[in-house]
Amino acid sequence: MIMLVAIPCCLAFSLYHGIKALVSTYIVSFPDLGLQGIQFKDSPLFPSRAPFSPHRLLLSPSATSSTFLTLPTHYRPTRHLNNIKMMKSLLSTLLLLCTLVSVNAVPVVPLSSTDIKAKSAQGLRLLTLAEGVAPVWKTESQVLDLIRGGKKFFDVTETYEVEKKIASARASGDVSIQQTYAAPSHQTAVKAILATMTSANMQTYLTTLTAFNNRYYKSATGASASTWIANTAKDIATKYGRTDVEVSLFAHSFVQSSIIVRIPGTNTANPRVLLGAHMDSINLSNPTSGRAPGADDDGTGTVNLLEAYRALLQGNFRPTSTVEFQFYAAEEAGLLGSQAIATKYKNDGVAVRGHYQLDMTGYFKPGTKEVMALAPDYIDSSLNEFTKQLITAYASIPWGTDLACGYACSDHASFNKVGYPTTYPFEAVTGNDNQLIHSASDTTSVSGFSWSHSLEFAKVAAAFAYELGI
Repeated sequence: MIMLVAIPCCLAFSLYHGIKALVSTYIVSFPDLGLQGIQFKDSPLFPSRAPFSPHRLLLSPSATSSTFLTLPTHYRPTRHLNNIKMMKSLLSTLLLLCTLVSVNAVPVVPLSSTDIKAKSAQGLRLLTLAEGVAPVWKTESQVLDLIRGGKKFFDVTETYEVEKKIASARASGDVSIQQTYAAPSHQTAVKAILATMTSANMQTYLTTLTAFNNRYYKSATGASASTWIANTAKDIATKYGRTDVEVSLFAHSFVQSSIIVRIPGTNTANPRVLLGAHMDSINLSNPTSGRAPGADDDGTGTVNLLEAYRALLQGNFRPTSTVEFQFYAAEEAGLLGSQAIATKYKNDGVAVRGHYQLDMTGYFKPGTKEVMALAPDYIDSSLNEFTKQLITAYASIPWGTDLACGYACSDHASFNKVGYPTTYPFEAVTGNDNQLIHSASDTTSVSGFSWSHSLEFAKVAAAFAYELGI
């Protein structure tokens, strides 16, 4: 392939330099992709960050197969009408393709554990920024810039090697079995449990949770919040005499731990039922010490799980399949907590029946329709259909379909990435959701915050655990 493109590449460079005096050009990089490209001052090839359908650049066409590079949704091509601009666009495109071909012609050498440890010790983080694109190293300040810019990513610094092993096994035929889900059939028992659930309990939990200055994954208060959640789960188990319930801290390389609350099933061979929410928060202006109450993001999801767990224990829930309530650390920093758990479970051969993710459940824009908006991407379609049935059977508000959530959108993506079925109901259709997150203003006093709305997500969580666990 390199020989095939050598002549046109040379020609492109010659023509490019030949018209350089007539046009103003400059070379820019695609830092998100780890690639180099050509862009023009007066009419850039990719000028806008407005969303659009992903573009695929054809790299190696053949009669039987083709190699594509998928550009993320924030790159938009421009149509050039002027002849000079058209020539520049065509030449720049060819130059970009030549660069991409040269990059892709060389096999990517997997990073070694030594490489990762060395760069990590220097304060660098290994991120994947788009599906099918090689990971790139970023400094901590660059990571924060990505978060501030709304760019979602996986931080794979601590899971890269395990993920390679998982990907290799799946490529060799170790694929996940497609799950099927029967319609909800335990309405009497489930509704009795749901009747005991109250927003007052959730408010009590959230009052304590938001009292921490922040729940940043590197802060002392972030670590203390983890301990408080674990102790609260233990207290609930003690209150209802459930000595079988296991509460454990899942340690990471940073000070904040994830928490796993396990209700053991009577048949340990059955796939587990997982429910998750992230318990960390962030103030983008001052991550380490800035005030970040994180009431909605994701205090609501956290207290939803605590209340669902409490109600199930009060109702003497004794599942056949093990049910786990998981509270993830460091979601805001690249889904670190959920990735660590998901990759460990997959590598250990843990089977999962379904994963229910809650990330922001307390707000919908005043004047808009109140729904539970299901993410349509990076989820399991069968589990989504089952969740729709749960909402219809047990919630007082309807389900709706959200806009595409995108790559590495929330913790459900960590489970989807390793082949576990997952579903993600969101507080509102994107655009009608809370715009004051990641700041000191993420509180319950914001106009549009609704405890009754959030309670519906907790009820569906309890129904999810019961219907799949029993």
